[in-house]
Amino acid sequence: MTAEEALLVEQVTSAHRERGGDGSIHAHRAWFDLDETGRLAAFDATVELRRLEAALHPRGESATVAAVLARLTR
Repeated sequence: MTAEEALLVEQVTSAHRERGGDGSIHAHRAWFDLDETGRLAAFDATVELRRLEAALHPRGESATVAAVLARLTR
């Protein structure tokens, strides 16, 4: 994996997602710059990161779960 591909994977694996004016969640822009191999690597890395986040959280929640719950409880 090149340094540029690794940076794209890092961007894609973050929990941050841009939202549309209607609140819809958009795919990270970097996703569209990855090829199939990069997207698979990003998926695998995301699964691992969320597992680690959940292991560190007192209730076993990942950053994604925390973000969804925050939106639901507003």
